[in-house]
Amino acid sequence: MTLRWHGGLISEIPIPLPRSRPATVRTDEDTVELIRRLAVHYPDAIIAGVLNRQQRTTVTGLAFTVNRVSSLRNHWGIARFVPPIEPVAGEPLTIREAAEVLGLAPSTLHRHLNDGLIAGEQVTPGAPWRIVVTDALRARLAGDAPAGYVPMVDAMRILGVSRQTVLQRVKRGELDAIHVSQGKRKGLRIKLPNAMPDLFDDPKSAGG
Repeated sequence: MTLRWHGGLISEIPIPLPRSRPATVRTDEDTVELIRRLAVHYPDAIIAGVLNRQQRTTVTGLAFTVNRVSSLRNHWGIARFVPPIEPVAGEPLTIREAAEVLGLAPSTLHRHLNDGLIAGEQVTPGAPWRIVVTDALRARLAGDAPAGYVPMVDAMRILGVSRQTVLQRVKRGELDAIHVSQGKRKGLRIKLPNAMPDLFDDPKSAGG
């Protein structure tokens, strides 16, 4: 600072200036909000796995770990997941819980989810699947095959299409399917339409 006195003298006085404060480094709001939603359903270990599968990183570019997720939760006041003592009626269950309730192997439920034969939900892509066990779902996972349902190989032969085509028709609601969990031939059973079209008819000749 230059100070000019009334008598004409000039004084140079050095004054230290305050240093500019560096910008605060913070985790992006989208990741914090995702952790907030995931923490309602999952422990920190699963949350870390979901964040890493989505290729998210910490603010310093590191992969997420249990400790880093826990630190973020505590910083933002996000409560830790506490599993209920007993599943709440009507609430989605994990694959393992749903498999236990339905008396199936978890791998069977995973396969039906991938095929689109049963419905599930995910909080976010990469999160574990969750299933609501309803009466309709129990009906689709029957113990015995009702009358009118045939094994997948027979449905493919009768309809003259591939397994993938049969599954696509089931997902579109054009065919009904159930999973049989008892007997020697466990697996999917397909209900064929009452009126089977003649696969060898010429559509051009149908009108006359």
